Amino acid sequence: MPQPLSRKEALECIPLQNPRTEEEENQEGLLLTYPVEVKPFFHTLVKRVTGKDTSNIRRKIQLDQMGSSVWQLIDGQRSVRDIATNFQHRHQLDNRESEISVTSFLKELGKRGLVAMKQKD
Repeated sequence: MPQPLSRKEALECIPLQNPRTEEEENQEGLLLTYPVEVKPFFHTLVKRVTGKDTSNIRRKIQLDQMGSSVWQLIDGQRSVRDIATNFQHRHQLDNRESEISVTSFLKELGKRGLVAMKQKD
């Protein structure tokens, strides 16, 4: 089992957007549409019961202005620390508050399959 990353290592990771995510700008911020991976067992069960194909299920998530600003900073180059620093200045937060907000948000996006993390080379 891999060792958990230290705080410093985690902040140096680079978030990557799921390339299959679609964005739509609206008054609230960004509306993201993304594919959902369905477990094979569940796929078979749904197909038998309903006759529907689950291979193209897509979900939507509405980001507010702050979430949208973080999403737009994910470019495959910036580290979590860089994004948190930019977020801190943009929204006039202290460093710790910014790090917690950004890392929590990225963790939630990761759970939904919207972002992945790569360690810096």
